[in-house]
Amino acid sequence: MNDESREPFKRLFFALGCAPAQRKAIAQWRGALQLRSGRPVPVENFHLTLKFLGSVAVGQIADICTAVASVRTPGARLTVALDRLDVWRRAGVLVLAPEQAPPALLRLVYDLEQALLPFGLEDAPREFRPHLTLARDYRAPVPESTSPPEFFLRADRFTLFESHKGRYRALADWPLGVA
Repeated sequence: MNDESREPFKRLFFALGCAPAQRKAIAQWRGALQLRSGRPVPVENFHLTLKFLGSVAVGQIADICTAVASVRTPGARLTVALDRLDVWRRAGVLVLAPEQAPPALLRLVYDLEQALLPFGLEDAPREFRPHLTLARDYRAPVPESTSPPEFFLRADRFTLFESHKGRYRALADWPLGVA
């Protein structure tokens, strides 16, 4: 066994964080749905994934951060409307998603993907579908809501997160606007 195969790995993803007040509002709205299926995502884990990297060798993280620092950003804060409740049956998740993804968000994700290509972190590219996961292992129809989802995720930075034992920890972040 060579040294490289013993190198530790971290489970990583890039995301837009969700402000505490926004997390609280979404959690209260989710509570009113009275879900009878699935496992609710912990409120502190609410985010909008930009790019899931999976298991990454610890030794690659600094190089990934350097590559991502050159990503062209929108030049201003991003606002994403989370105005549609949906069930993704194949993934078994209940999500809040935008009816229409903002072009600046799609450009950011594309540029992020391009910056990460040299690292060969993905076997088969996945179509980007912006969303905030409300519940996992969800096996029921879209729940009825007394009020439609009308949330606006506002982000002034994007973050590299580590997922470890159900908790997310920020490792690095980059401003979306001019510093």
